Amino acid sequence: MLEILKKQQEDTHRLVENVSKAQEEYRYAVGKWSLKEALGHIADTERVMSYRLLVVARGDQMPLPSFDEDAYIANADFHRLELHHVLAELSAVRQCTCSLLTCLPDHAWKRTGTVLEYPTTVRAIAYIIAGHALHHQNIIQERYILK
Repeated sequence: MLEILKKQQEDTHRLVENVSKAQEEYRYAVGKWSLKEALGHIADTERVMSYRLLVVARGDQMPLPSFDEDAYIANADFHRLELHHVLAELSAVRQCTCSLLTCLPDHAWKRTGTVLEYPTTVRAIAYIIAGHALHHQNIIQERYILK
């Protein structure tokens, strides 16, 4: 899992390292996020998912609610940041996620908690983090980079 997450971080940076200022602010449709907002969304979601992972891994049985991704984007003001700052934030979040996963005892990976009213395991949340990032990497490639 750690290898996947670390490679994703490298792939994301490589994917956007040469985008223009216009591409940073580009929206492929009305109401869709800009490239910087999409990257910020990946970071925000990973931060939320890592918290959920921590809660479940530590055996806390508190049910974990959803979050409003559009409210997060609306209040983050990613457009005011340079792309390299958004990428630095994403990298910091990913490093924290990797650190958390590295420090988990083996038995914690099988612990179950409740997220969005459904039972889930620490292992599942870790894979959701990777899958979510991959999903958005593909969207960035298809709709922002190759437009």
